[in-house]
Amino acid sequence: MSHHWFDDPILALDDGVYAAACERQAQLSKPPGSLGRLEKLGITLAAMQRTQRPRIEQIWITVFAADHGVVVEGVSAFPQAVTAEMVRNFARGGAAINVLAQEWGARLDVVNVGTAQPLEELPGVLDARVGPGTANFVHESAMTVAQLQDALLVGHHAADRAAINGAQLFIGGEMGIGNTTSAAAVACSLLGRPAAQLAGPGTGLDAVGVNRKALVVERALAKQRSDKPLEALQRLGGFEIAALTGAYLRCGQLGVPVLVDGFIATVAVLVAVRLRPALATWLFYAHCSAEPGHRRLLEVLEAEPLLDLGMRLGEGSGAAVAVPILRVAAALHTHMATFTEAGVSQA
Repeated sequence: MSHHWFDDPILALDDGVYAAACERQAQLSKPPGSLGRLEKLGITLAAMQRTQRPRIEQIWITVFAADHGVVVEGVSAFPQAVTAEMVRNFARGGAAINVLAQEWGARLDVVNVGTAQPLEELPGVLDARVGPGTANFVHESAMTVAQLQDALLVGHHAADRAAINGAQLFIGGEMGIGNTTSAAAVACSLLGRPAAQLAGPGTGLDAVGVNRKALVVERALAKQRSDKPLEALQRLGGFEIAALTGAYLRCGQLGVPVLVDGFIATVAVLVAVRLRPALATWLFYAHCSAEPGHRRLLEVLEAEPLLDLGMRLGEGSGAAVAVPILRVAAALHTHMATFTEAGVSQA
């Protein structure tokens, strides 16, 4: 097997900076532990940025869009055309993620990794189509090995753009009708779980629809199941899920902290962490999605989400909502006075 870029090592946190950050938290003018999880977040951000003055000012959001052949099986409440329509909506600034990016002064990067039809040139949308959507994975592999490599590389390039532009935090989002079905299939494949545990309503299916979706996933698993991360991704994944996987791996190699969104983003993380366990160091989990399978994935990954707001939109929106928590953790670590500086007596 030839060497691929994703075989390169994940950056390690600096133990010395981490120890100094723990020491600093112990000196800050407050009862020890009184800021709860914000303390650990501050310490981790300090270690990631190799400074006792961590900052979350430059935020980079990349939304990857792609279509899914499996939608012909009736797994979505929305028609496939919505994927392309939403890419146009991102370009016009009308989606939730546009509002959130503007709110935090974040850079929003939209990448078409594979809509079913080619799109016209759109402002702020990068055309990186690796194919006209995936194949229907009930009958054949979702993508070829070459398409998988291309889609991973699209993510790699997105993380590079973030790093070159000085990003202190990377958020990956996705848009793709049918992608909760694809994500559930990949997760079931890697975790050896039945589809009923990970298939959920997605864009709003009723109980009958969810049941049909689970059966579709089971049919696909009977043919395509693999416990090898990249093989599961190639056979059952989506181009945007692969791009997210590539972006997360590259962020770990470059030392860019990642704020993980909901169910689909977390499935991409599952693939990436199975491939490179060291990546876990660079990940913060933004929220627990209302998509039922997400909680199970978070348990498997031993992830502690920051928020639980019943969100299930995708686009990176759940992660964008959690940005202020990381900002506050960094600010407290950076700006609070120590007991000595404040002239306050310690316990």
